[in-house]
Amino acid sequence: MALDKTMSRQPKEVTTPSEKISDFFGANVFNRESMKQFMSEEAYDSVIRAMELGSRLDRKMANQVASAMKAWAMGKGATHYTHWFQPLTGRTAEKHDAFYTPTSDGRSFETFDGDQLVQQEPDASSFPNGGIRNTFEARGYTAWDPTSPAFIIGKTLCIPTIFISYTGESLDNKAPLLKALHVVDKAATDVCQYFDKDITKVTSTLGWEQEYFLVDSALHAARPDLALTGRSLFGHSSSKGQQLDDHYFGSIPDRVTAFMRDFETESLLLGIPVTTRHNEVAPNQYELAPVFEECNLAVDHNQLLMDLMEKTAAKHDFHVLLHEKPFAGINGSGKHNNWSLGANSSKHRNLLQPGSTPKANLRFLTFFVNTISAVYKHADLLRASIASAGNDHRLGANEAPPAILSIFIGSQLTKVLEDIEQRVTGKALTPDEKTELKLNIGKIPEILLDNTDRNRTSPFAFTGNKFEFRAVGSTANCSIPMIALNAAMAEQLKRFKVDVDALITSGKKKDDAILEILREYIIEAKPILFEGNGYGDEWVEEAEKRGLSNVKTTPYALDFYLKEETLSLFESLDIMSKREQEARYDIFQENYKMKIQIESRVMADMALNHIIPAAIKYQSQVVDNVRGLKDIFAGEFDTVAKEQIAIIKELSERIELVRSKAMAMTEARKQANKIEDPAAQAKSYCDTVVPFFEEIRYQVDKLELIIDNNDWPLPKYREMLFTK
Repeated sequence: MALDKTMSRQPKEVTTPSEKISDFFGANVFNRESMKQFMSEEAYDSVIRAMELGSRLDRKMANQVASAMKAWAMGKGATHYTHWFQPLTGRTAEKHDAFYTPTSDGRSFETFDGDQLVQQEPDASSFPNGGIRNTFEARGYTAWDPTSPAFIIGKTLCIPTIFISYTGESLDNKAPLLKALHVVDKAATDVCQYFDKDITKVTSTLGWEQEYFLVDSALHAARPDLALTGRSLFGHSSSKGQQLDDHYFGSIPDRVTAFMRDFETESLLLGIPVTTRHNEVAPNQYELAPVFEECNLAVDHNQLLMDLMEKTAAKHDFHVLLHEKPFAGINGSGKHNNWSLGANSSKHRNLLQPGSTPKANLRFLTFFVNTISAVYKHADLLRASIASAGNDHRLGANEAPPAILSIFIGSQLTKVLEDIEQRVTGKALTPDEKTELKLNIGKIPEILLDNTDRNRTSPFAFTGNKFEFRAVGSTANCSIPMIALNAAMAEQLKRFKVDVDALITSGKKKDDAILEILREYIIEAKPILFEGNGYGDEWVEEAEKRGLSNVKTTPYALDFYLKEETLSLFESLDIMSKREQEARYDIFQENYKMKIQIESRVMADMALNHIIPAAIKYQSQVVDNVRGLKDIFAGEFDTVAKEQIAIIKELSERIELVRSKAMAMTEARKQANKIEDPAAQAKSYCDTVVPFFEEIRYQVDKLELIIDNNDWPLPKYREMLFTK
């Protein structure tokens, strides 16, 4: 491969709107400051009530809001608007409409009213819908989500919306997320009343960490597998990879820094509070992270940021790889979801942060233990929520948590829970026992961030004032695991409230009732608590003894969505109906099948049209060499040509294996395609097509080591992973 042009690229100059981020942060967002400037006080108050209380805007107010939004957007040069939504494709969707309306006299005027703001009608049958809409039943609606502010990209006003069918079912990730956030707010607020009557709202918060790779655009374009599947289907490991640990937290290359500064500036203009950037473990792998935000907004920002990264990378002659495992033999990428609950309280807003008094820490323990209990009860659902074809390559490898859901809480909190378990019984405590227990609870440090080592092998770890769901894949829409987690937490808190109230009604004092119920939950959820090495085989054996699931592939993990406990969870909380859940199940299975199908087709095409021709061409060169040697060294031919003949034989054997296995894989795919049921078809792809991937790859990667470097048709790992 000719690499001179790609290796000599220089970082591009980046112009920021201002030297101070605070001067331009959120400049392209229709935030509260902008609303105050462009709206009447009445309209502003209506929008704030809609954002905070979920109240409905009447037509008059909607028209005022639309007029203000149009004036603000056009003042910034916007010419079009779009309803920006998140269909079940995994990415975002938009349809741009101009602000102007033509008149009969050949002129036009700008218009944007409340109806256009509140609702639009995209084609619901053309997006994944799991059979909810037929092809001839096209109608669906996008509806404005006032809790997530509108923003401008380029010259287009983007209005975050939900996406529902004509018959009312959700066809996106945002609608069920908003419902899950609403129910966890109500359930958590009710529990907070035990400790602080002034708390009237609880917000689910999310801080995601986004890992990704950068590859030179020219090299990316020369790899059909990267271009079409997001990962390299072939490629022998580079002699130097990540074994020296010299890339992690290392100096960021200038060209990469220029890219980072550029997309961070765009992010900050859109109010995305990115604050952290660094090199990750693998070469050419990086990570960024923002400040915590309300969960719905954080999800929107992550989806928006992934689009921004890809667009900005192109300007710097890079391509962003968001796939969970774009390169074999080195670390893949995840998207750690740091989750907590925050109350509208003047003290200790974070409900998962210990306080300085026994009362504050009893509240902390209440939400801490209930989170553990919720995850234990719905561990299979959480496993399903992170399932994807890409994440199957990553989970259980040495850079990611295993497919077994467990919780790490650290030695200090383990001791606290053990103390509660041992001391609190069904009988009333003596005054001395109460004092001793409260003193022990009161000793929990207000900041636990550094009181215990981190466990990077745990898929769900407590890290001082939040839980980190580490198993989420890098391409994932954060809303999917957040719907599951917040729904599970809402159900658990409702259960806790009922259990505690029953004991209080029977005559127990409030604190005694809370501790007794927490003790029951601690004992019940103990199997999911694990402090050791999640990568070890010993944990797999131990987890099986504890009754924890270990489902390693997506089609089988998705079956957890149809468990009675899951169906009941979402239906009872009015988050999703059974029909909506079954539709999603079919969509996710179909998505898995299609991704494996594409990878299989690309692999066969590359093997037959790229690899085998290159191998045959090189083999012909070696054959010509052997013929020449025979002419020159007739008497010593067997000795002189021994290695060349061995190369010819090995090439023949590996060419035959690549071709035969590619043909067998294609036949397995054809047989799987005959299956009509989406889940059965996905499982057939998983069981009969995927196994060929490594078999074919092994032979191709061996050919890469044999064939002349100048004749190899693809950029190699050593070229793609060390671009400067």
